[in-house]
Amino acid sequence: MTPEMSVELVSEAVMTVISTVSILVVPSLLVGLVISIFQTATQIQEQTLSFLPRLVVTLLVVVFTGNWLLARIVGIFHQIFTNIPGSLG
Repeated sequence: MTPEMSVELVSEAVMTVISTVSILVVPSLLVGLVISIFQTATQIQEQTLSFLPRLVVTLLVVVFTGNWLLARIVGIFHQIFTNIPGSLG
């Protein structure tokens, strides 16, 4: 395996991790921000109020994008395992 191939593989793996994590975290972050603004405006300081909506949004994101996320992860692992014989000799 040449250094260029390994750098390409690592960069693709890092981009897969970044896209997977951002797809799961950003919607929850936005819902948490909206709920925090609502809590500040109404002066409700209940910390457990934002937990359930963030959990529901995260589960919905997993339901709707789960196939795509799994396909990306399987694709990167398939690429890694197909490159193993070429890297050994």
